[in-house]
Amino acid sequence: RKKCLLCNNLLMIAAASIMGCSKIARSFEMILIGRFMCGVSLCVPLHHQYIGEISPKKIRGFANSTCSFFWSLGKAVGQISGQRELLGGQSLWPMLMASCGLPALVQLVTLPFFPESPPYLLMQNGDMEGCKKAIRQLWGEGRHQAEIDDIMKEKATMKNTKILSVLELMKDPAFRWQLYMIVILTATVQLCGINAV
Repeated sequence: RKKCLLCNNLLMIAAASIMGCSKIARSFEMILIGRFMCGVSLCVPLHHQYIGEISPKKIRGFANSTCSFFWSLGKAVGQISGQRELLGGQSLWPMLMASCGLPALVQLVTLPFFPESPPYLLMQNGDMEGCKKAIRQLWGEGRHQAEIDDIMKEKATMKNTKILSVLELMKDPAFRWQLYMIVILTATVQLCGINAV
């Protein structure tokens, strides 16, 4: 999870750099490429997954809702700073376009000090000691055996569950309508113009 987030931040910084240099290069294509790179980044689902996995069970719902709050806050700050009086003027708009790289840079610098998520360490890597160490680093010293037991139960449940590839998922009629709905909802969010606004 953490490595994927770090790679995603590199993608966002590259996208911000491309968009920020578009005026100097006199290339609107660079803006399109940068926006496309921002669009294909996996920041939203990865943040939800990582935050949900590193949070203690009692505040997991609250921690996951903070992602949506800060996402909305970021959009509001972007709209406010995009006013002509601030960064939306003719000379400063490249800085506005490149500002999406700032949160990615902050996360790229701070994320290495955070541990990998405990469920990932235990379920995918089978690293019980690493899982305990990560839990202690995240939640402090104390008794966390109940959380470890929950992860072990989830691991036992996952053993009996067949993981489908993307192609198998698309071919399975039981998941077809859910897949159609997710694709349509995601496409409408991307194409409705909210990102442009």
